[in-house]
Amino acid sequence: MAGKSRRSKLVLSDEDRAELEQLSRSRTLPHREAQRAAIILGYYGGESIASIGRRLGMTRLSVSKWVAKALAVGPMAALKDSYHRPKQPAIGDDAKAWVVHVACSKPKELGYAAEVWSRQALARHVREHAVAAGFPALSGAAKATVHRILAEQPLHPEKIKYYLERRDPDFEGGMRRVLIVYQDVALQNARRAAGQTTSNIITVSVDEKPGVQAIGNTAPDLPPVSGKHPAISRDHEYERLGTCSILAALDLQDGHVTARVEDRHRSVEFIGLLSDLHAKYPPECTIRIILDNHSAHISKETQAFLSRHPNRFQYVLTPKHGSWLNIVETLFGKMARSFLRHIRVQSLDELKARILKGIEEINAAPVVHRWKNFEALAKD
Repeated sequence: MAGKSRRSKLVLSDEDRAELEQLSRSRTLPHREAQRAAIILGYYGGESIASIGRRLGMTRLSVSKWVAKALAVGPMAALKDSYHRPKQPAIGDDAKAWVVHVACSKPKELGYAAEVWSRQALARHVREHAVAAGFPALSGAAKATVHRILAEQPLHPEKIKYYLERRDPDFEGGMRRVLIVYQDVALQNARRAAGQTTSNIITVSVDEKPGVQAIGNTAPDLPPVSGKHPAISRDHEYERLGTCSILAALDLQDGHVTARVEDRHRSVEFIGLLSDLHAKYPPECTIRIILDNHSAHISKETQAFLSRHPNRFQYVLTPKHGSWLNIVETLFGKMARSFLRHIRVQSLDELKARILKGIEEINAAPVVHRWKNFEALAKD
């Protein structure tokens, strides 16, 4: 009589057995791993290879393979496939480097009309020039192949990310001058809050928001209907009724806004805003204005107005490409988020009236705008 074949013993700790039981019942784990966990548990429980195969719908050879692996490398390691590469990749590193080099060139430099690559155009160029470049493996490269090569970098030649080159040689100095003014305003406000006397300098932040469009509906808006239409319905068509400019001066002491809404923003309109500021504040005060180098701010007409009011106005100019240093931009952002958002009017005059109404509402509950980041002043 032939003797029974000796069965190798599989050792499992209590923790491994509990984890394998959980994995064998998992519905989120890959099926092959749950199946292998069931094989190992069945073999550990004394079940035969044939019985495990019948229960799981597998061949004896497949079951034996994973049992042997569990005996060789351990039950938990046997759940995962071993990494293997049957052959060397057809597309080598030198070929990938060539694709990256092409992607970093502009299409117009290679004779195309486009300014930037699309993935499809780049893949087509790679296929057409791969053999001549010495990389025949890329002659059949699909868009997905090019995508994978670029993703390893990562590289996005189809996108443009804008940057700002500082062309003002005195940018740092101009920024420091503006920040020193903000710091001085913060100290004045702190003294005023403590009941102490302060200087007679009033600081305002001035700028224009040009090109505010008056847009009219060609059909009436439909109001929301509970249970049917949760939002306002608006016709896609619209009518352009003109544009206007908002000239605003933000008081950095109390948050009050002095503003004009004009058809244009020339010297005459800016002088009108200066006249409003001159009339608003006591004559003994110096009005310190933070503003940019717009032509209307430094024109001959404006300079003539300033000369008629000596020592009344003091300019603090933001550096070139430094409009973000002007704190009045936060006021324009507030306007855009509140009453200018989705605004529709029947005429340009209605737009002007509603802008002035919105500014009146801001002045009814003014908010002091503060600059908080003074790290640049701490640098040498």
